Amino acid sequence: MNLRLAARRGLWPWLSLLLLMASSAPLRASPLELSVGIVPQQSATELARVWIPLLQEAASRSGVRLVFRTAPDIPMFEERLKQGEYDLAYMNPYHYVVFSKSPGYRAFAREKDRRLAGIIVVAKDSPVTDIKQLAGKSVAFPAPAAFAASILPRAEFARLGVPIEARYVHSHDSVYLGVAQGLFAAGGGIKRTFEAIDPAVSARLRILSTTPGYVPHAFAAHPRVAPETVDKVLVALASLGKDEAGRKTLAPLSFKGIESAADHEWDEIRRLRIEQRVGSAQ
Repeated sequence: MNLRLAARRGLWPWLSLLLLMASSAPLRASPLELSVGIVPQQSATELARVWIPLLQEAASRSGVRLVFRTAPDIPMFEERLKQGEYDLAYMNPYHYVVFSKSPGYRAFAREKDRRLAGIIVVAKDSPVTDIKQLAGKSVAFPAPAAFAASILPRAEFARLGVPIEARYVHSHDSVYLGVAQGLFAAGGGIKRTFEAIDPAVSARLRILSTTPGYVPHAFAAHPRVAPETVDKVLVALASLGKDEAGRKTLAPLSFKGIESAADHEWDEIRRLRIEQRVGSAQ
C-alpha cells in the first residue's frame, strides 16, 4: 500500500506510529569480535584442539567473541604480527619485544607461575651425554626467532663454543619428530610442547639440557583494541584458573592459570640485546 492510499483510508496515524517506532528502535548490536593469533609452535590442528575451548570459555565470560587464528609457520606468524593482522596475540618473549615497538602490541596477560626455558632433546638411544658432543652435528629448531626453542639453545651452544649446523623446520612438533626419526642429532624445544606431543614420539626422546628461564609468552593487544575491551578479556582469562570449568580449558596447555602483566616485565629480554631478524625474509 502506498502512502497516498493509506492517508485516504485513514491509516496514516497508524502508519506514522509504525514509522516512528522503526526509526527510534535501537539497532541490534553485533557481538564484539576479536581475532586471537596463536604462535604456531605446533600444528594448526593441535593448536585449535587446545586453544579453541579456552577462547570459547573466555568469550562466554567476557562477552567478547574471540576467534582463533594462527599461521602455517612461525615466520608467517611474524609477518602477520608485523602487519598488525591480529587484534590479540599470544607471542613469544622476543616477538613481544620486537612487535611492542611496531605496530605497538601491548602485553596485558601472561601464564601464571612460569619461567620459560628452552630444552635440547636427543634420541633416547643417542650416545650423546653432553652438548659439546654435538659439535659439527645438525640440530633442528622451529624458526630463527623462536625464543626458548631456538634463540636460547643456540646461545648456549655459542657460550660453550660448540659449532653446530642449525636447521629450521617450522614447528616444535617437526623438531621432535625429526630427532625421533634420526634426521637430526638434536633439537630445540620447550617442556610444554615436549610434554604435549604424541607419547609415541616423546618416548623415543630424552632431554639433554635445559637453558636458564625467562619471562614467558605475552598475551598482547594491538593498539586499535579499546582498553576497556582488553580489560574484559583479561578478567575472563584470569578467572579460568578459579573454577573447574576454567581449569579444564587450561589443562591441555599445562597452564596453572593466566594473570595480568605489564610491558616492563619483558625488559629482561630487552637487556639481552638479541638481534635476530623476524618474518619470512630471515
